[in-house]
Amino acid sequence: MPTSKLTPTDLRLTIAPDTLGFADTSELQEYALPWIGQERAEMAARFGLGMDQPDYNLFVLGEVGSGRSSLLRQAMVAAAANRAVPPDLCYLHNFDAPERPQALRLPAGQGRLLRQLMARMTKSLQTEIPRCLEGQDFKAESERIEKTYKAEEARNYAELEAFAEARKFSIHREAGRMVFTLVGKKGHALTEDEVLALPKEHRAEVEQAEQELRAEITRYFEKTRPMERVMNEALAALRRQVVKPLLDHEFQEIRSGLKKQIKDSAKLNTYLEQVIHDVLDHLELFKVSDSDEEIRQEALSKVLSLYRVNLIVDNDGLKGAPVIVEDNPLFRSLFGSIEYQSENDVLVTDFTRIRAGSLLKAHGGFLMLHLRDLLADSMVWEKLRRLLRSGRLQIEEPGTTFAPIAAVSLEPEAVDVEVKIILIGSREQYYELQEEDPEFGRRFRVKVDFAESFSSSAETRRASAIFVAHTCRELGLPHFSAAAVARLLEDGHREVDDQSRQSAIFARTEAFVMESAALCRARAGHLVEVRDIEAALHARTLRHDYPDQRLQEAIAEGDLLITVQGEKVGQLNGLTQVDLGDYCFGFPERVTARTFAGDDGLLNIEREVEMSGPIHDKGVLILHNYLSALFAHIAPLALNASIVFEQEYNGVEGDSASCAELYVLLSSLSDLPLKQGIAVTGAVNQHGEVLPVGGVNEKIEGYFRVCATAGLDGSQGVLIPRRNRRHLMLERKVVEAVAKGLFHIYTAEHASEGLELLTGLPAGTANAAGSYPSGSVLGHAQKTLQAYRRACQASGRLKKQRKRLR
Repeated sequence: MPTSKLTPTDLRLTIAPDTLGFADTSELQEYALPWIGQERAEMAARFGLGMDQPDYNLFVLGEVGSGRSSLLRQAMVAAAANRAVPPDLCYLHNFDAPERPQALRLPAGQGRLLRQLMARMTKSLQTEIPRCLEGQDFKAESERIEKTYKAEEARNYAELEAFAEARKFSIHREAGRMVFTLVGKKGHALTEDEVLALPKEHRAEVEQAEQELRAEITRYFEKTRPMERVMNEALAALRRQVVKPLLDHEFQEIRSGLKKQIKDSAKLNTYLEQVIHDVLDHLELFKVSDSDEEIRQEALSKVLSLYRVNLIVDNDGLKGAPVIVEDNPLFRSLFGSIEYQSENDVLVTDFTRIRAGSLLKAHGGFLMLHLRDLLADSMVWEKLRRLLRSGRLQIEEPGTTFAPIAAVSLEPEAVDVEVKIILIGSREQYYELQEEDPEFGRRFRVKVDFAESFSSSAETRRASAIFVAHTCRELGLPHFSAAAVARLLEDGHREVDDQSRQSAIFARTEAFVMESAALCRARAGHLVEVRDIEAALHARTLRHDYPDQRLQEAIAEGDLLITVQGEKVGQLNGLTQVDLGDYCFGFPERVTARTFAGDDGLLNIEREVEMSGPIHDKGVLILHNYLSALFAHIAPLALNASIVFEQEYNGVEGDSASCAELYVLLSSLSDLPLKQGIAVTGAVNQHGEVLPVGGVNEKIEGYFRVCATAGLDGSQGVLIPRRNRRHLMLERKVVEAVAKGLFHIYTAEHASEGLELLTGLPAGTANAAGSYPSGSVLGHAQKTLQAYRRACQASGRLKKQRKRLR
């Protein structure tokens, strides 16, 4: 089959505005925005978000800008609306182990209520308890107890005093101690010198009396101290008896205030009972003191602070389950933290300084994370893996381990966490984790795969128009005419180089909407038209095409040798593409070949100097095998050949030039010239079939610009694989040149078809013996190879003769 010349209508998809069904996008802004072209991802997302069982977390993979984050966020919000509101989470003081605060979950809104009730209770106790302790009944009973103790204590003291007087001692109390002195005959206290002046026998009697008095004082304390303890216990019991009804009333109000059914009611009741006992144990701090009032107030404040409620997750007013998007998943922000403050060169903390992270806040709902952010900190990723395995979260502060000063440790009670994690990542990351971490697949059982492109249809075009309408409404932009939307849709096809498929990267579409709208406003327009789209596309190209421009200038100035007219043996223009990430462009490169007699075979010069990639090397080896198959009837081939990309200094990768390499090789063998105005792109397999290549539009346009600069004369064009036909979305100026007959696009299905186009001669078909007609391209090549064989054989005989002469 000969090559086919494409018509202008084959070179790009043109969408008629009147087929879209609207005049401008303002008519579409009230329509719901669907998941455009992402039916598979939508089905998987809704399935995963609706599964209540553990380990059905979602991994969302796709390209940046495909809507993977925004669409999942919308789906999360929709799914969360049908879920129950999760409970609040509080941390309370642990009276048994203060270093291990206890967690308490309460129905949504009850955590805030408990905090308010406890705060009101502590405030009330500071006024009500002193009032109870100042009541007449309490005072009368406490005075009776104290009077009974004092009477008994006075009787014992009188006996002690009489005992001392009988032994010539006077005794009195001083600062809680007993002080006694020896008394002389005249009733005055003797000094130390007077005692020493006493006769020895008298001093011995005094010492004996002193020992007896000391023993009696000890017995006195042994009798009075238990009495004092009994009195204090009686007074404490009296205070408890008086205050207990007040506490029962206050805490009953707290229990009554918490109207909803509490799952951890037993835990809450135990805590409230512990608070009651702690208040009763510190009743003395509620009584105003005449002395040390500041110390009492400080001690009371410290005790009352233990009754505070640290509400770390407050779901009061929440409708449905929480939806959290964590854009900064640091260890503290994700898992929670414990705050510290420095006191006397020691880091101290307590249960009120515990803070919740995103995982606790998202309990019962959804949490979106980006894998790249998690992998930036190995500690974050490892702790998240442990959480997914156990389902329990322990709040900790890892930084205190390495703190330069001592720190008071705190180990809050671990809590169950039921959260569905939506992890955003790339395809490469997904499959790397699948391979490196077998447990990963078990924890993320739902794969939400966002497509990069989708089949275009009337439905997807209308949905894309709705997307434009929503973007205009949300950003306050002027709306788009149907013609402008049609031009945007065409650009979506160009983005994926396919007339039947449209790009799913709507972030790029959104950017063009904003840029086109800005240009519309700059000209004081009220509706974005096609010219605004074209201007935005042109402006973006100008911002990125400097490398392309410099290459075009280098070719025009003759620094890079490219011939676009005439014919030449063993030389052809191949086409290559450069992808800079934000901009792609194509340009021609001269491919040349030289052949001569020998037995070294085909030499790939780029490979020899390590400037070619593995795919290119593979293409050259396939080419060599195809060439060998063409001339298998005269094998082994007596051939030395070299192929090179002229003026290529950055390396070559890809097999899209293997057709051009084949043509220059056969041209050199057959000594037939090739048309220099026709550039070639396409890969070839071992059977000579031409395979499709990437970047076909950029390659054609790059070569077209070179030809346009040199001057279009109707002989220039590009030969592409026939299988690339539907990938054409060429610029309008290329289409116009083709319509005028100044430029041509040819397609070939087999390498032989291109050979005929470039040489003007039939490629040649082998007969039964494998030989090709003498007037064909392959026939000329066959003749040359046979001549090479004879030359090699003659050279071999000559070498043998010279060896015998030696």
